[in-house]
Amino acid sequence: MSNYRRANAKGATYFFTVVTYRRQKFLTLPENRHALRNAIAAAKQRHAFVIEAWVLLPDHMHCIWTLPENDFDFSKRWGLVKAKFTKQNKARLYNKKWMNQSKHNHRESTIWQRRFWEHQIRDDYDFEKHMDYIHFNPVKHGYVDRVCDWPYSTFHRYVRSGVYPIAWAGTGSKTDDAVYGE
Repeated sequence: MSNYRRANAKGATYFFTVVTYRRQKFLTLPENRHALRNAIAAAKQRHAFVIEAWVLLPDHMHCIWTLPENDFDFSKRWGLVKAKFTKQNKARLYNKKWMNQSKHNHRESTIWQRRFWEHQIRDDYDFEKHMDYIHFNPVKHGYVDRVCDWPYSTFHRYVRSGVYPIAWAGTGSKTDDAVYGE
């Protein structure tokens, strides 16, 4: 067994990658976006955090969160998000054939991968690099040719606030109000 230890800096900013079990492509479906938004809001209400950036793709998501000054427990927050989403969608997304003893022992379903990946943001350059990674991800995976064409991203929020030009990493002429996480 690995001796993996998660970061634990209080009040820090973290980059996350969360993936569906077996890379199922259901996250961008309207009912699942709505359920995920509700799960995130419920987690934020119980344990505050700031969403700095987010991109939602069919089988995974990337985001950057900043935690409150005296708190480092992002695992609790992800547990709440995953649990609420699973409870809301189990009837539609659960696959009994994929259940095994390990998943049963860990009280898991067949919706999310067990773990998630996190990285503590070190400085402004690191933050900027991860913001760009998040917003370019739909292009990287071939879902769109231009960043501005992917609706499930905070990219559009940053265009409106002047951080990114609409044609960043490509050419485009529209802004879309379908901002995820807002």
